[in-house]
Parts: sequence; C-alpha cells; structure tokens
Amino acid sequence: MRLISTLSHVSETDWNNLANPAGKPANPFLRWTFLQALEEAGCVGEGTGWQSLHLIAEDDKGMLVGAAPLYLKNHSQGEYVFDHAWAHAYERAGGQYYPKLLSAIPFTPVPGPRLLSQDPTVRTMLANGLRTAALDVGASSIHVTFAQDEDVHVLANQGFIQRTDVQYHFFNPGYGDYGDFLASLSSRKRKNLKKERKQAQEGIEIIHLSGGDLKSEHWDAFFEFYQDTGTRKWGRPYLNRAFFEEIHARMNEDILLIMARMNGRWIAGALNFIGGDALYGRYWGRNTVRPGLHFELCYHQAIEAAIDRGLKRVEAGAQGEHKIARGYEPVLTRSAHWFGDAGLHEAVASFLEHEQRMVEQDVIALDGHTPFRKDAHGLSLPKKGK
Repeated sequence: MRLISTLSHVSETDWNNLANPAGKPANPFLRWTFLQALEEAGCVGEGTGWQSLHLIAEDDKGMLVGAAPLYLKNHSQGEYVFDHAWAHAYERAGGQYYPKLLSAIPFTPVPGPRLLSQDPTVRTMLANGLRTAALDVGASSIHVTFAQDEDVHVLANQGFIQRTDVQYHFFNPGYGDYGDFLASLSSRKRKNLKKERKQAQEGIEIIHLSGGDLKSEHWDAFFEFYQDTGTRKWGRPYLNRAFFEEIHARMNEDILLIMARMNGRWIAGALNFIGGDALYGRYWGRNTVRPGLHFELCYHQAIEAAIDRGLKRVEAGAQGEHKIARGYEPVLTRSAHWFGDAGLHEAVASFLEHEQRMVEQDVIALDGHTPFRKDAHGLSLPKKGK
C-alpha cells in the first residue's frame, strides 16, 4: 500500500481495469483520463486546496490490484457533502480540522465505486489504508463521498460512520421514445410539462453535440456560460479552459454537449457525460435569461437523450426538489467518515443518526409528489439506495 501524488505514476490501463472492470457499466469520472485531465489542467494541485494523494495497492510483483482516488484538502469547497459545520465546531473547541483526506471525484457529485478492486480482501485493506493514510499525513479525518453501498458497508466494518443524503434521478424502465415517458405522467403534470417546454423552446434551436461534432467554438461558448454560473454559485469556477480542452481531446465520445442558439448566437449550454448505463448531467450556463431554459437543457433534453440512447437513468447532479415535477425521483446517496479524534467521531455519529432518520422521512414524503400516474409509477426501476 502506498500513496502517489499523481496518476501519471500508474498505468492508464491498469487503473481503468480497476475503475471500470469488464462486465460492469462504465463510469466516465473514474477513468484515468478524466482524473488525469484535472491534474494536468491544474484544476487540482498546487494552490487549489486539492492535492492528489491517491492510495494504491500492489502485489509482490508490483502489479496494481487496488486503488482509491484520494485528495488532501485544506478546505471543503467543491465536495457537495457539506461538513463546514463540523469543521467550525471542532476548531472552536481547539482542534485543527484541516488538512483532511477526501476520497471522491473532484467537483463531481456522482455516486460510484471508491474502493477500486474486485477482491474483497483488497477492498478491506484499502479501507484500512485510508485511515492509516490520514494518520501518516497528519489529516484530521477521512471522508469517502458519494460511495456505492458496497463500499460503505466495507468502510462501516472498519469504523467509518455513514451519512445519507438525497439526489434526484430519472429512471428509464424501457421507454420506446419520449412519448412513452409523457404517457406515464398524470394528465395535469403532462400538460404543465408540455407548456413549459414549448415556452422554453420558442425562437431557439437546440443542438446535441458529441464526438467529432464538437468544435472549439462550442467549447469557447460553453466555457463562457460555465464561468458565469460558477462565479455566481461558488465565487469562482472550479474548472479552467484547459480542462475542457483535455476532455475534448481524450473523451469526446463520452460527452454530450447540449447547446441552445438564437439568431445565430449561442445563448446557453449543458454538459453531460455518457456512461455505460447512465447520462450524467454536470454543468450548465447561459448568457441570456429565458423562462424554463435551464429546465429544458438540463432535464428535459437529458431525458430525451437517455431514452434515445437506451440508457437506464439520468443523474442530474446534486440537490434540487424542482426536478421531481420534471420526472426525476428522490434517491438516497451515501458517504462514509472517520475522525482521528474520538470525541469528534462520536459527536458526528450521533448527529448523523438523527439526520439519517430525517432524510429517509423526507424521501418518503417526496415520493408522493412525483408526476407519474398511479398506474404508471410501477414502471419505475428500483431506486438505488432505497
């Protein structure tokens, strides 16, 4: 077991074999290319508060047999599992919360594997290795966010505590086309949705771009939109233009960029990544304010694209109860946390036990507000984590 400061220290093929093993749906954000693009573009690294410190496990021949994406953090920005209150409380009590270790995909709240190995013994070793790494580098804690349930179970057996949150996903039970999806909605919800889409689409052209259709002009326009949204929401955008250049060169077949044009001018865009069984909505932005444009590009167009491509679901990012009226359903997400200070560990565990009950009650209530007909709702696929 050892820590590496950059993915360039391991083989792309070896990492990808662990991150996206044969026979399982591919997750584009775990690919060596995506994570390495963040490093090479300088989105993580010196001056960002995100220092790559990936944990790897090798056999006695030096072959990679396990890994966990890992970052040393000196703040809690860009994570989407909020621990600011824990940090403030610990520091008011005289502790030092930062640096901490985070196993996650930077700036990307997509659930997926974090203990990358098919060998149960290696996965347990990785869970233990995360705690050891925190102690070795002087981190107060280790946080594994948006982890799959199997990883959370392994981590819990090693003393990690679980946190539960909610996202909103669209599930495709096998719709033949977008009309089938509309038919599954109640009459009133279907009418409202059609009205919203008609208003948003009036006078604009919407274009789906992927692979060789993507050009620099599209990225230039989208980056402008992204910067506007990032500045307003986070204070400063997390990603730079070089990152988008990297993924354009290396991952354009895994990208679906949905752009809106009016009078020959780009006015908005939404960036999606295409996985093995899901479409992942990531970033959006615009330079023109129009009613419903955000919902159209980010949610409605994504549903259409997923159905057309035969994908099982759309994951449209963190938060947003407004997604329910547009066909997205509440889904539980998990994270796991361990603190070197026993007092802090116990206090957070008590808080999370109470929080989990509240979150689960909220999901039950939210389920009652989905737009589906009572006889059509049964078409929905089982929701991950529910």
